Parts: sequence; C-alpha cells; structure tokens
Amino acid sequence: DQLHSFITILAEAALAGARAAEAEILQGHYKGPMHGISFALKDLYDTAGIRTTSGSRVDIDRVPTEDATTTARLKNAGGILLGKLAMHEYALGGPDFTTPFLPARNPWNLEHITGGSSSGSGAAVASGQCMGALGSCTGGSIRGPASLCGIVGLKATYGRVSRAGVVTLSWSQDHVGPMTWTVEDSAYMLQAIAGHDPKDPTSSRAPVPDYSLSLREDIRGKVIGLPRHYFFDPDPGVNAEVVAIVEKAVVELEKLGAKIETVELPSLE
Repeated sequence: DQLHSFITILAEAALAGARAAEAEILQGHYKGPMHGISFALKDLYDTAGIRTTSGSRVDIDRVPTEDATTTARLKNAGGILLGKLAMHEYALGGPDFTTPFLPARNPWNLEHITGGSSSGSGAAVASGQCMGALGSCTGGSIRGPASLCGIVGLKATYGRVSRAGVVTLSWSQDHVGPMTWTVEDSAYMLQAIAGHDPKDPTSSRAPVPDYSLSLREDIRGKVIGLPRHYFFDPDPGVNAEVVAIVEKAVVELEKLGAKIETVELPSLE
C-alpha cells in the first residue's frame, strides 16, 4: 500500500500454484530453476482470464482470452504468477496521477520515482515482493527502472523473445526482458522465455544457448571502451557521487582482467 507496485494481486491462485509446485517437486517432477518461483508481469502482458490494463482507464476492464507467449512459457517452466504490475500508461511518459492507478514509488525512498515505464516491475523486484518480473523496453523502460531501483534489467536482443500478446508501443522497437535481483536470475528467466514463436513474425529462429553457462565466464582480455570527454571532462555536470562510483567500477573491472581503453565519440557533443 506504500509502493503501489501492483495493479492486480492473484493471492489465492499464487498460493494454489505454490502448493502444486511443492507437490510436483517432492514427487521428483522438477522442471528447472523457475519451478515454484514467484514472478509478476508488467500489466501489458496478456493473461488469460485476468485483466490486462496497460495502466490505462481505456483498458481497465480488458480481460484477454489467452496468455502472451512469455506468460505461458514462464508458467510452463513452473513459475507462479503473483499478479500484474504498475506501469506508465501504454508504456509511455512518466508518473501520471490522472490514471486509475497510483504511480509506483521507489522502495529506497518513497519520495522518489522508480523510473519507467516498467515502474511497478522495478519497485516489486527491488522490494522483494517477487523474485523476478518481466518489463518491456522501447526507449529505456527496462534499463531505467533497473538503474533507479538497484536491480538487474536485461533488454534482450530484438527478436530473442516473442512479443505475441504484449501490448505494442512500437512494433519495430519493443523488446521483452527480465528484471531480477541478480544476473543469474535474469539468465534463468531469459532461458524460460527465449526462442522462436510463430505468433511473432519478428522473433528470431537462432538457437537458444544455455545462458547459465555464460555465468562461469570471466572478463579477462575483454576490451571496454570508456568515453571520458563527454561524461567526465572537464566539468561533466554529472553528480559527483555517480562519477566516483563509475570510477570505482572501472578499477574493479581492471582488477578482473579487463582492458580499459579511452574512446572518443565526437557526435555526443
């Protein structure tokens, strides 16, 4: 009631799903890392028999007849849907008090926003209300809330994840991806939802790798470009604390074996 992260809560269904998952796992029918794990969906992912509002008064009573492909894949992987999450209306703009739903608040400071448009996803994951969520990203709507809420947000490669049953903002730019506490959790969620879907003609036919294998890789020898001239020199206009944190990260990356190279991007001016 303070974060306003959820639009619809599926308490009874989630508890029933948890009991069913527990029984399946105890009987030896373990489906994988998502089995029995709670997740929630930005409220533009279609859910059969459950309203999907897109954060708008226009669709406040819209109830889809079938799941989005991503919704179905998470369920098939054993995930348990807790509910539908707050968002900026039709995934555009900012916090808006004229919609039927109060804007989500940042768990770290209730006076601050979460970023958008996947605002409820950022708040719910950061506060531990769900272990993971799906956001959607057209111009920063996964990465922004992840940054402001201190979680992991992955804007998956275009076409890597089906958008069938996901309300469209821009067909040529919309992306689907996970929002989680950790990189490892994002790998597991992406594993469950990635892959070709005949319902989405833009979805990729490229094979889906085992994303968990990449978690064992290190960054020795990788080259990281660092554009200092625009962001750091001579008076960046960026908060000094933020600059200091980035500088600390650069040092850590070098310690881990990465090679840092200063790059020039004149077009930024």
